Amino acid sequence: MAEQLFDKVREMIGAIKEAAPSSVEELEQFRIRFLGGKNQLKPLMGEIRNVVNERKKEYGQLVNEAKQTAEAKFAELKAKLESAAEESAVSEIDLTAPGEPLGLGSRHPISATMNRIVSIFERIGFVVAEGPEIEDDWHNFTALNTPEDHPARDMQDTYYLKGYAPGSGARLLRTHTSSVQARTMKSQTPPIRIIAPGRVYRNETISARSHAQFHQVEGLYIDEKVSWADMQQTLYYFAKEMYGAAKIRLRPSYFPFTEPSAEMDVWWGLETEHDYSITKGTGWLEILGCGMVDPNVLIECGIDPEKYTGYAFGMGIERQAMLLHNITDIRLMFENDVRFLKQFTSVI
Repeated sequence: MAEQLFDKVREMIGAIKEAAPSSVEELEQFRIRFLGGKNQLKPLMGEIRNVVNERKKEYGQLVNEAKQTAEAKFAELKAKLESAAEESAVSEIDLTAPGEPLGLGSRHPISATMNRIVSIFERIGFVVAEGPEIEDDWHNFTALNTPEDHPARDMQDTYYLKGYAPGSGARLLRTHTSSVQARTMKSQTPPIRIIAPGRVYRNETISARSHAQFHQVEGLYIDEKVSWADMQQTLYYFAKEMYGAAKIRLRPSYFPFTEPSAEMDVWWGLETEHDYSITKGTGWLEILGCGMVDPNVLIECGIDPEKYTGYAFGMGIERQAMLLHNITDIRLMFENDVRFLKQFTSVI
């Protein structure tokens, strides 16, 4: 009786080794037969009670060998079938067929315009400076000679963080990148020649011409004997490189942190109806604000105004992008509409 049980197990091991399923279905039948919940090895293990005590260990080892053989055989057969399926799939590929077209992306018009502006100023020695978008009242207003009662400090114009109100120590979303200029003047000694691009925030009604968030690039140059003529020549170079403008003009204006201050226009021309529309029939187009750094700003930042002078300028990136690409609605730049964005390409 015992020897017959041993023979059955050996026959089972032989059957496992000789099995050669050629399909996934046949392999599944092999698994069910030898490794499933009701496999043929279980009854043989149950027969161990009919084996004499002296040979129980030998019998258990033989049944265990059958199980291990089945597991190894199943893994081997599964790997072979999967490999064959992959080779078959590869052989069905037509390597001569044209490939699927790849959709190429492009830079966002704001990024492309900002990179272009930064590149122009970097060529004449300006370096990029950055600062936090969450600012304090001192760097955003006080250091820049903004009066305590200036409308820009009001909550209807500025986003203050929860728990803060206008005044000393307040935390807010910066309203301009001029705060980067203040931080640079506090941390560095002249000469200073920086350009500060970045995102800014103002509590404005969103419309075709304004938005609650937008981007600015501001520049600052401080050194000994810096003059209005230096600023004018620098900005003329920028206008020529950016717009191909042959003429610029500076109109008197007011900014708390510069004195004297001006708005700069470039000669756009009046050749088309669009030219008449964007220049309001004058041919001149406003592109940025500028001026000589107010001595009070230098004093506030620890720089001697008797020894150093400087100029500053700033412009909105969205406005420059709208002018360059004839975009009529600023909201298009923040909606991430692929139909709009795919029109723009850039190598900058």
